[in-house]
Amino acid sequence: MLATPAIILTAAVTLLAITITIAFAILVSRVRRQFHIDPPTVTGPGEFERTVRVHANVVENMVLFVPALWLATFYFQGWIPPVIGLVWCLARIVYGMGYRSEAARRLPGFIVSQLALLALVILAAIGLVNAWMVA
Repeated sequence: MLATPAIILTAAVTLLAITITIAFAILVSRVRRQFHIDPPTVTGPGEFERTVRVHANVVENMVLFVPALWLATFYFQGWIPPVIGLVWCLARIVYGMGYRSEAARRLPGFIVSQLALLALVILAAIGLVNAWMVA
């Protein structure tokens, strides 16, 4: 079961999501050094504050994304959940890049990532109901 293509792809998407989160954390550290802002300060120039907010928002979303991705993968099965997970990852990158340049530019990535998250939750619910009916 753990070596099925969908499980392997879901694991790869999970690693990508973790890597994106780590990359944004490293970016916060770099921007801190650039503007000479010591922790725990989270205020400063707009670029710094937007960078901190990008990282915080990605971390906040990971708490929902990872269980939704795995529940959808286990209960809905097939390739659809990991593909939607990949869309979420790409949308988070678009969100981060947009937000860092100008706050209003975060919306396309934010909307797509939230729709992907909602799709995963729906797939997980459908799969879980179907599994319940069979059991």
